[in-house]
Amino acid sequence: MLWAIIVAVLFVLDQITKTYVKTNLPLGQSNEVIKDFFYFTHVENTGAAFGILKNGRYFFIVLTIIISLVLVYIIVKNKSAFLRLSISIVLGGALGNFMDRLLYGKVTDFFDFYIFGYDYPVFNVADACINIGTILLFIYIIFIYKEPGDEKTENSVKSLSSETGDNLH
Repeated sequence: MLWAIIVAVLFVLDQITKTYVKTNLPLGQSNEVIKDFFYFTHVENTGAAFGILKNGRYFFIVLTIIISLVLVYIIVKNKSAFLRLSISIVLGGALGNFMDRLLYGKVTDFFDFYIFGYDYPVFNVADACINIGTILLFIYIIFIYKEPGDEKTENSVKSLSSETGDNLH
Protein backbone atom coordinates (compact mmCIF):
# COMPACT_ATOMS: atom_id res chain seq x y z
CA MET A 1 0.00 0.00 0.00
CA LEU A 2 2.81 2.41 0.89
CA TRP A 3 4.32 1.77 -2.53
CA ALA A 4 1.12 2.80 -4.28
CA ILE A 5 1.08 6.01 -2.25
CA ILE A 6 4.67 6.81 -3.27
CA VAL A 7 3.82 6.20 -6.94
CA ALA A 8 0.67 8.34 -6.69
CA VAL A 9 2.38 11.24 -4.88
CA LEU A 10 5.23 11.39 -7.41
CA PHE A 11 2.80 11.09 -10.32
CA VAL A 12 0.64 13.94 -8.96
CA LEU A 13 3.70 16.11 -8.22
CA ASP A 14 4.90 15.61 -11.78
CA GLN A 15 1.52 16.45 -13.28
CA ILE A 16 1.04 19.55 -11.08
CA THR A 17 4.46 20.95 -12.00
CA LYS A 18 3.92 20.31 -15.71
CA THR A 19 0.48 21.94 -15.60
CA TYR A 20 1.94 24.94 -13.78
CA VAL A 21 4.67 25.34 -16.39
CA LYS A 22 2.25 24.96 -19.33
CA THR A 23 -0.08 27.52 -17.76
CA ASN A 24 2.49 30.10 -16.65
CA LEU A 25 5.52 29.83 -18.92
CA PRO A 26 5.07 30.20 -22.69
CA LEU A 27 6.62 27.45 -24.79
CA GLY A 28 10.26 28.24 -25.48
CA GLN A 29 10.55 30.87 -22.74
CA SER A 30 13.31 30.60 -20.16
CA ASN A 31 13.28 32.21 -16.70
CA GLU A 32 16.53 32.58 -14.82
CA VAL A 33 16.53 31.15 -11.27
CA ILE A 34 20.30 31.06 -10.58
CA LYS A 35 22.38 33.03 -13.09
CA ASP A 36 24.45 30.86 -15.43
CA PHE A 37 23.34 27.70 -13.60
CA PHE A 38 19.58 27.02 -13.28
CA TYR A 39 16.60 28.12 -15.38
CA PHE A 40 12.97 27.18 -15.86
CA THR A 41 12.68 26.63 -19.61
CA HIS A 42 9.44 25.39 -21.14
CA VAL A 43 10.13 22.83 -23.87
CA GLU A 44 8.18 19.89 -25.22
CA ASN A 45 9.78 16.58 -26.10
CA THR A 46 8.25 14.02 -28.47
CA GLY A 47 11.04 11.54 -27.76
CA ALA A 48 12.73 10.03 -24.73
CA ALA A 49 15.58 11.29 -22.57
CA PHE A 50 17.87 13.71 -24.41
CA GLY A 51 15.34 13.82 -27.26
CA ILE A 52 16.23 10.38 -28.61
CA LEU A 53 13.66 8.52 -30.71
CA LYS A 54 11.67 11.63 -31.56
CA ASN A 55 8.03 11.04 -32.47
CA GLY A 56 8.08 7.60 -30.85
CA ARG A 57 4.82 8.26 -29.00
CA TYR A 58 3.14 4.88 -29.56
CA PHE A 59 6.36 2.94 -29.05
CA PHE A 60 6.84 4.65 -25.67
CA ILE A 61 3.20 4.16 -24.68
CA VAL A 62 3.39 0.40 -25.32
CA LEU A 63 6.85 0.10 -23.76
CA THR A 64 5.74 1.99 -20.63
CA ILE A 65 2.69 -0.25 -20.19
CA ILE A 66 4.82 -3.39 -20.42
CA ILE A 67 7.57 -2.10 -18.13
CA SER A 68 5.04 -0.75 -15.61
CA LEU A 69 3.32 -4.13 -15.38
CA VAL A 70 6.68 -5.83 -14.79
CA LEU A 71 7.59 -3.28 -12.11
CA VAL A 72 4.25 -3.73 -10.31
CA TYR A 73 4.81 -7.50 -10.38
CA ILE A 74 8.27 -7.07 -8.83
CA ILE A 75 6.89 -4.77 -6.12
CA VAL A 76 4.19 -7.32 -5.25
CA LYS A 77 6.48 -10.37 -5.29
CA ASN A 78 9.56 -8.92 -3.59
CA LYS A 79 9.77 -8.14 0.12
CA SER A 80 12.80 -5.82 0.07
CA ALA A 81 11.71 -2.35 1.17
CA PHE A 82 14.69 -0.77 -0.61
CA LEU A 83 13.87 -2.50 -3.89
CA ARG A 84 10.20 -1.57 -3.59
CA LEU A 85 11.11 2.06 -2.87
CA SER A 86 13.42 2.33 -5.88
CA ILE A 87 10.88 0.73 -8.22
CA SER A 88 8.06 2.90 -6.84
CA ILE A 89 10.07 6.02 -7.62
CA VAL A 90 10.78 4.81 -11.16
CA LEU A 91 7.14 3.85 -11.63
CA GLY A 92 5.85 7.23 -10.44
CA GLY A 93 8.06 8.97 -13.00
CA ALA A 94 7.27 6.55 -15.80
CA LEU A 95 3.54 7.01 -15.30
CA GLY A 96 3.95 10.81 -15.25
CA ASN A 97 5.60 10.85 -18.67
CA PHE A 98 3.21 8.13 -19.89
CA MET A 99 0.24 10.38 -19.11
CA ASP A 100 1.77 13.24 -21.12
CA ARG A 101 2.43 11.01 -24.12
CA LEU A 102 -1.03 9.50 -23.92
CA LEU A 103 -2.90 12.81 -23.62
CA TYR A 104 -0.70 15.26 -25.55
CA GLY A 105 1.71 13.19 -27.65
CA LYS A 106 4.68 14.93 -26.02
CA VAL A 107 6.27 15.47 -22.63
CA THR A 108 6.64 18.88 -20.99
CA ASP A 109 10.15 19.55 -19.66
CA PHE A 110 11.31 22.60 -17.71
CA PHE A 111 14.33 22.06 -15.42
CA ASP A 112 17.29 23.54 -17.30
CA PHE A 113 20.79 23.35 -15.81
CA TYR A 114 24.12 24.68 -17.07
CA ILE A 115 26.75 22.59 -15.35
CA PHE A 116 30.37 23.66 -15.86
CA GLY A 117 29.30 25.55 -18.99
CA TYR A 118 27.44 22.55 -20.43
CA ASP A 119 23.73 23.05 -21.15
CA TYR A 120 22.32 19.83 -19.69
CA PRO A 121 19.17 18.57 -21.48
CA VAL A 122 15.95 20.03 -20.06
CA PHE A 123 13.98 17.56 -17.91
CA ASN A 124 11.01 17.31 -15.55
CA VAL A 125 10.00 15.77 -12.20
CA ALA A 126 9.17 12.43 -13.84
CA ASP A 127 12.61 12.25 -15.45
CA ALA A 128 14.24 13.02 -12.10
CA CYS A 129 12.20 10.25 -10.47
CA ILE A 130 13.20 7.74 -13.13
CA ASN A 131 16.88 8.62 -12.70
CA ILE A 132 16.82 8.65 -8.89
CA GLY A 133 14.89 5.37 -8.77
CA THR A 134 17.30 3.79 -11.25
CA ILE A 135 20.32 4.88 -9.19
CA LEU A 136 18.70 3.38 -6.08
CA LEU A 137 17.99 0.20 -8.05
CA PHE A 138 21.68 -0.06 -9.03
CA ILE A 139 22.66 0.44 -5.38
CA TYR A 140 20.26 -2.36 -4.43
CA ILE A 141 21.66 -4.71 -7.08
CA ILE A 142 25.31 -4.00 -6.28
CA PHE A 143 25.25 -3.73 -2.48
CA ILE A 144 22.07 -5.31 -1.09
CA TYR A 145 20.76 -8.06 -3.37
CA LYS A 146 21.80 -11.60 -2.53
CA GLU A 147 21.39 -14.50 -4.93
CA PRO A 148 19.05 -17.12 -3.49
CA GLY A 149 21.86 -19.71 -3.73
CA ASP A 150 24.24 -17.56 -1.67
CA GLU A 151 22.20 -18.09 1.50
CA LYS A 152 22.28 -21.87 1.06
CA THR A 153 26.03 -21.83 0.41
CA GLU A 154 26.63 -19.68 3.47
CA ASN A 155 24.46 -21.95 5.63
CA SER A 156 26.33 -25.03 4.31
CA VAL A 157 29.67 -23.44 5.19
CA LYS A 158 28.41 -22.57 8.68
CA SER A 159 27.07 -26.10 9.31
CA LEU A 160 30.27 -27.65 7.98
CA SER A 161 32.39 -25.45 10.24
CA SER A 162 30.24 -26.26 13.27
CA GLU A 163 30.46 -30.00 12.52
CA THR A 164 34.25 -30.01 12.10
CA GLY A 165 34.94 -27.41 14.73
CA ASP A 166 36.75 -25.29 12.16
CA ASN A 167 36.26 -21.56 12.02
CA LEU A 168 35.96 -20.94 8.28
CA HIS A 169 34.77 -17.32 8.66
